[in-house]
Amino acid sequence: MDKKINAKLKENNYKLTEQREAVLEVMMDNRGKHLSAEEVLQEARRKLPNIGMATVYRTLEKLASMNILYKTMFEGGKFRYELSDDESHRHHHIVCLKCGKIYEVEEDLLNGLEKKLENRGFEIVDHELKFYGYCPECRNSSTK
Repeated sequence: MDKKINAKLKENNYKLTEQREAVLEVMMDNRGKHLSAEEVLQEARRKLPNIGMATVYRTLEKLASMNILYKTMFEGGKFRYELSDDESHRHHHIVCLKCGKIYEVEEDLLNGLEKKLENRGFEIVDHELKFYGYCPECRNSSTK
């Protein structure tokens, strides 16, 4: 397991039960993907068939509160989780309106705006930006 993750777990006195470890392994196996709790449950059940949805939700929320996971709201108010890459800023997302794929934008597009707001007396602690459109594959298909 990743040293940074182990350090965060230890720092928060969070013991990895078999169920919690299964959830964390699913997230680590899907690095770079944005999974819903239902998708995590489906994958975790391959390792532990009796794991319950409540356990998955609680574990995802706790891992997000420790900054091991990022929690982001997408379509229809649904949260998705991804493994934190321990960046000092969040990356941004492009969501395809046809296929639903989520793409990452690594450039931090809001640094200039943050600086302007801080110069006006605001303290910026985080930001999130989502673009909605059509991915190249869907644009090239016959209908949107």
